[in-house]
Amino acid sequence: MVASQLRTRGVTDERVLAAMGAIPREAFVPASLRREAYADEALPIEAGQTISQPFMVARMTEDLGVRPGDRILEIGAGSGYQAAVLAWLGAHVTSLERQAALIPSARARIEALGPNPALSPDLQGSIVIREGDGSLGDPGGAPWDGIIVTAGAPSIPDTLREQLVDGGRLVIPVGTRDRQLLTIVTRRGDEWVERTDGYCVFVPLIGAGGYAP
Repeated sequence: MVASQLRTRGVTDERVLAAMGAIPREAFVPASLRREAYADEALPIEAGQTISQPFMVARMTEDLGVRPGDRILEIGAGSGYQAAVLAWLGAHVTSLERQAALIPSARARIEALGPNPALSPDLQGSIVIREGDGSLGDPGGAPWDGIIVTAGAPSIPDTLREQLVDGGRLVIPVGTRDRQLLTIVTRRGDEWVERTDGYCVFVPLIGAGGYAP
């Protein structure tokens, strides 16, 4: 997967590549789909949601620019895979998931991984998963070093941009329900610099800052 799907498509951050190689993706998909865990595609999980394509997980992680010790807000825990990759890189992840049924299994999968042998104990990442409408972020925990949204939004919620620390990044798919542009927003004081990183397709972001249920 790392060699054929990630390196050949332009993922160059060696730390991200190491994380993608270290986290067993088969542990984050339903048992019936484990033989397809490393396929170059998103896969269905419980509650009508998906686990993102490996390339998209790597690309979004690279765009986020995670450093050990960073406080990251994830919108949409899903199976826990993206959070596990971020924590392997040493991030402290708070993940908000609106589908309560997904949370116990995501927590169990993450707990089964154990510590990251590549990091010293004082640099180990962590993950907290909570139920909630993440479309408006988590102002109580702000400012965040990074925010990653694993669902497609009709526009960039101002509340998410404003919860970034100066220099922080927001990575979010923006567009229609059927197709989005992966968008990276970097805060520079009271200004936000935007760039895009190609088209993508995610399940819709549901909530006050996204689409209506």
